[in-house]
Amino acid sequence: MSEVPAARLPVVAVVGPTATGKSELGVALALALGGEVVNADAMQLYRGMDIGTAKVTAAERCGVTHHQLDVLEVEQDASVAAYQRDARADLAAARARGARPVVVGGSGLYVRALMDRMELAPVDPRVRADLEARAQTLGPGLLHDELARLDPAAAATIGRANTRRIVRALEVIEITGRSWTAVLPEQEYATPAVQIGLDCAREVLDARVEARVDRMWRRGLVEEVAGLAPRIGRTAARAVGYAQVLALLQGDLTPQAARESTVVGTRRLARKQMGWFGRDPRVHWLDAADPELLDRALRLVADADAGRLVDPGAHSRRLGS
Repeated sequence: MSEVPAARLPVVAVVGPTATGKSELGVALALALGGEVVNADAMQLYRGMDIGTAKVTAAERCGVTHHQLDVLEVEQDASVAAYQRDARADLAAARARGARPVVVGGSGLYVRALMDRMELAPVDPRVRADLEARAQTLGPGLLHDELARLDPAAAATIGRANTRRIVRALEVIEITGRSWTAVLPEQEYATPAVQIGLDCAREVLDARVEARVDRMWRRGLVEEVAGLAPRIGRTAARAVGYAQVLALLQGDLTPQAARESTVVGTRRLARKQMGWFGRDPRVHWLDAADPELLDRALRLVADADAGRLVDPGAHSRRLGS
């Protein structure tokens, strides 16, 4: 598409909510551009978590090299800092080989850690352990109230039941003396990039989510989780689908309730992802159901390569808004 060396062309990213077909478009773009895919889905980092994360199979990769898949054991806790280091190394190595990096995923913080100028806030195991103990004793709601006093903007974007993010925000405040929102990165690429967002009408997305959950159950999600359960760690165990099946295996949910809860949880995740990416004005939105999706995406890439992309707000919109 361009005679410019691959190392100087913008990184391509395919982002947006779950069940919109990001993986399929990412592979198609990589094939068309001579690229390699860098995964930016936090749960697809885990080896063995295949069905419940809709991880692309070897056949579905169509020979395209994929990075940052199956790099963690399920007992390990994923780290944004480790991901940033390793994924940026994969991106640089792909460019050195003359391949076009295509970032694909819906984990907003991981996408930004890879692509933006982002210095991650420090961690302190002692402070974190103390906050986690307080959350277990008092409940996350009271810690959320504390966060709301210290950083109302952060509290407004973090759910009252999201213990992990509440603890992290309070940890940053205690360590740095600054608000969680103050240490978040500016929306500035570390290297030139073009983000293609996939979205679709809410009723279409809801139907896609339900169909995806049905496929996961048919393909053996319960059996997959049962095999991982003896060693699954706290981070992997929180993944949508895995948490519900673990509850099923423990006798806390019926099979029907686990399935329905997975549908509800996946829809909720999709809306959270849409909220995250929808706040980024750099994303160029396309209709995931458009039969000419690949051609439209390739035109966006060509425009980015030629330096003629206009403000996304001038020609694209979020379909689900």
